[in-house]
Amino acid sequence: MTREKFYITTPLYYVNGELHIGGAYTTLAADILARWHRAHGKDVFFLTGSDEHGQKIEREAAEHGMAPKEFADSIVQKFHELWEALDITFDHFIRTTDDYHERAVGEVFKKLMDSGDIYLGRYEGLYCTPCETFVATSEDGLCPSCGRELERISEENYFFRLSKYGDALLELIDGNPSFILPPYRRAEVRNRVAEGLEDISVSRSTFKWGVPVPGDPDHIVYVWFDALLNYVTALGAPDDTERFRRYWPADLHLIGKDIIWFHCVIWPAMLMALGYEPPRTVFAHGWWTINGEKISKSKGNIVYPREVVSLYGADTLRFFLFREVPFGRDGNFTFEAVDNRYHQELANGLGNLVMRTASMITRYFGGKLPSPAVEDEGAKALAALASAMPAKVREAMERVDLGAALEHIWNVVREANRFVENSKPWVLAKEGETERLGTVLYTLAETSRLLLVELYPFLPRTAPVGLAQLGAEWDPLDAEPLERWGVLKPGSPVTKGKPLFPRVERPGV
Repeated sequence: MTREKFYITTPLYYVNGELHIGGAYTTLAADILARWHRAHGKDVFFLTGSDEHGQKIEREAAEHGMAPKEFADSIVQKFHELWEALDITFDHFIRTTDDYHERAVGEVFKKLMDSGDIYLGRYEGLYCTPCETFVATSEDGLCPSCGRELERISEENYFFRLSKYGDALLELIDGNPSFILPPYRRAEVRNRVAEGLEDISVSRSTFKWGVPVPGDPDHIVYVWFDALLNYVTALGAPDDTERFRRYWPADLHLIGKDIIWFHCVIWPAMLMALGYEPPRTVFAHGWWTINGEKISKSKGNIVYPREVVSLYGADTLRFFLFREVPFGRDGNFTFEAVDNRYHQELANGLGNLVMRTASMITRYFGGKLPSPAVEDEGAKALAALASAMPAKVREAMERVDLGAALEHIWNVVREANRFVENSKPWVLAKEGETERLGTVLYTLAETSRLLLVELYPFLPRTAPVGLAQLGAEWDPLDAEPLERWGVLKPGSPVTKGKPLFPRVERPGV
């Protein structure tokens, strides 16, 4: 039987430097979702990659005394090193300089020229080279996105008939509530489309670093038109490949809110022009600030993922980013906030729960999981809460609410620790209430196991370690049989291991 597919993508990252916290955010979200869907039986295809063409890269490479491709190679290597450090499980990494992609972009451009959806015209107006964006108007001459000075350009360009697809785009947005998520971002896109669309420039003729326009090599395909096509060229399009038939349309494009127009208007219009289905969902998340200020090289307020990983580990960064703020909203990053989440929730919450459970089973039952021999009202209530958790997590993950998934999990973490304090296993042991003690510790072990199963996508290094301490089996591709109560068997070995989250002494804290 063919498994249900799940095709998830990140945007392509521009090769103008090492990725900071905000740059890694989208890929971490994609990895968490890819792991979760794999664990629930889906045939997952997880795509990420690098955007390497354009005037900005041509200029930056020259400033470094390098050829554009050589410069891009050096940055892409850093991307791969970061993804390895963060345990990113992508299935394919596409580069816009890959031969197959460049060939496909040329073929698509030619097809749309032949159909009349791309035509030759002239662009006169403003352009932001750092953002590689045509800007319609600006009162102060600055880019509305990055705040840098705009260039006024006048050049012969090829244009895409975006205006032709306004009604179809409105129909797509109105007829598919899940096309643009979170829901509060849908209205802003719809309102702009309803105001009317103008045709857009899709070529440049003042530099050479990019894909030449077929039959007119003096023109270079606009970097956004080039980059957006990666979502289908990675599957083999425009050729009718088995991979394309299997995975398209994309189930989920994850992007930052600053590029929502490209992905929710220009991209689906391009797909309509090509006769392809639009993606099922585009989720536009917010930005991260540093100590309340927008991340900026000029301000020197950049935090790189490796700085967090070196102190707290990769799992902590993954956990923090999706625990601190609802996924979709803007968030503020501080090391103090990371330190608080690490010690209060990971170390004192989850880690302490697993450590105390394993330690007491080792101490009172010789490292063998006891049997839940008698009923205990507190244990019964905790078991019911833990048993209901996987369904709640599933509902949250399916609507791309990673923060809600973690809150459902942490509600059980809190209740399990409260149950320890209320049931006082050490007192039960002292008073010789062995059967009730066994029920309490079995309930804590099984609750901890369920928590770690649900946390695996968020804590892929730590969760398997905790599960091994509890003597639990784990299959990252088949989690569903493990999401029910009673998987742990009495008599199975439990090991008191090292703390899952040892205390971290951070300089300055």
